[in-house]
Amino acid sequence: MGVRLFELGNSVARQRQLREAALPFMEDLYEATHETIHLGVLDNGEVLYVEKIAGRRTCSVSTMLGARKPLYCTGLGKAILAYSSSELLQAVIKNGLIRHTRYTITDPHRLQWELARAADTGIIYDREEYELGITCVSSPVLNRAGRAWAAISVTGPTTRFRPENTAAAVRTAALGLTRVLSNHVGWGVTE
Repeated sequence: MGVRLFELGNSVARQRQLREAALPFMEDLYEATHETIHLGVLDNGEVLYVEKIAGRRTCSVSTMLGARKPLYCTGLGKAILAYSSSELLQAVIKNGLIRHTRYTITDPHRLQWELARAADTGIIYDREEYELGITCVSSPVLNRAGRAWAAISVTGPTTRFRPENTAAAVRTAALGLTRVLSNHVGWGVTE
């Protein structure tokens, strides 16, 4: 029990450090878009939402801190998955690509194609794949080994939000956060 409490305490401290480092980038994205900004981390094969800045405009994005969502059908999750090991991708596929909306990618080959494209560009989209009416653009936060362990996104309603117009800003924010974290001791290759 003592070791588990120690691990839990370290995890909480690391999440706080991540959130503190990410907030300036998230606030810049918010000021540029006035849409909802998310920060998520890879946790046990899912994306764990660790920070959120809610948009000014009406949008029912059903996320809250501590929420967990699938990697394969959310912007944050796909950004992480695109820069993760092939073993993680195979585990996700093996667990099943469950349809959440009519737009959810359930074909493993199509998912792999989209992730490969995202690995080339550093940008990935969620176009109503997890929730109808919601679209998102996301980019990964990488460790020193070039693997994603977190991601940042901008989310808005499909009727108004054009994620392509925000993609470069999201990518720049993720690269900036990656750079800041890589300069801190303790954010090494294994995160």
